[in-house]
Amino acid sequence: MSQAGLLKACTETAGRAVPEPPDGIRNEFQRDRDRIIHAKAFRRLMHKTQVFVSPDGDHFRTRLTHTLEMMQISRTIARALGLDEDLTEAISLGHDLGHTPFGHTGEEALNRKLEPYGRSFRHNEHSLRVVDVLEKEGAGLNLTREVRDGILNHRGDAHPSTWEAAIVRTADRIAYVNHDIDDAIRADIISAGRLPEAPVRVLGDHTSARIDTLVRDMISTSQRARAISLSRDVHEALVELRAWLFTNVYHNPLSREDGKAEEVVGDLFDYYLSRPTERSGDGSDPLTATVDFLAGMTDRYALSKHRRIAMEPLSRHTDDVNRGVE
Repeated sequence: MSQAGLLKACTETAGRAVPEPPDGIRNEFQRDRDRIIHAKAFRRLMHKTQVFVSPDGDHFRTRLTHTLEMMQISRTIARALGLDEDLTEAISLGHDLGHTPFGHTGEEALNRKLEPYGRSFRHNEHSLRVVDVLEKEGAGLNLTREVRDGILNHRGDAHPSTWEAAIVRTADRIAYVNHDIDDAIRADIISAGRLPEAPVRVLGDHTSARIDTLVRDMISTSQRARAISLSRDVHEALVELRAWLFTNVYHNPLSREDGKAEEVVGDLFDYYLSRPTERSGDGSDPLTATVDFLAGMTDRYALSKHRRIAMEPLSRHTDDVNRGVE
């Protein structure tokens, strides 16, 4: 059953902050997609962990693989509902550009460092800052209003302005809940048999079955409701499974490697806030510039920088000895 005519696809943009002439080949949302794919922040996603710090294995998901898997789910739903796949794809590809290193743990650690300053960090807001300000040496990507809206409102209290962005908002949760469970099982943090019975009974007992149930339910429910939504039972099952995941995986000491990510993020924050000449910046206040620099780091870059600053006192002592200070 086609959804065309029930939900209106967003096929034309309301424009960009800086007007541009038509491309002649690509539509505006295709142009946004291409700009995001060629962005430095998008390439860095391949070295940002989805859940685990420095996982021992080649098959754990990164922010990049999560982004691609979520994009595939979103496009499937958009196509079935007769909505704009190009807009859906562009929002999907850009939604996590502002994520910190070390996934959820890194974001929580950065928030704790910002609390004394009356500030907070939300990766959706920082993703918008990445595309608006930080990319292209401060020029930004000049994305369409619809893609920017979808990036900003893929989480949080505000509602996105297009049906395509509403798809991405729910598809993101569908993707990370199921894929993070899959990775946690692979890492021996949990076992498949430990998953809560009620949501498993509704959604399915393995990853592909649960995703299939959620996608099909979202399509059929949205067709009936003429709004992007899940049925009540399926939505409640997803919410319960997500809550269980936070308790048993994201806040599990085994996932956090005994506070390694918190230590790295905290130490780097203090170090670069007090040493502005050692970090990049766009002329923003020192706190904002430090957050920009830290949030842009990949996991391995953050770990490398942390090892270097940990060795600094020893290096200075050695230099003093060599100069005959002692």
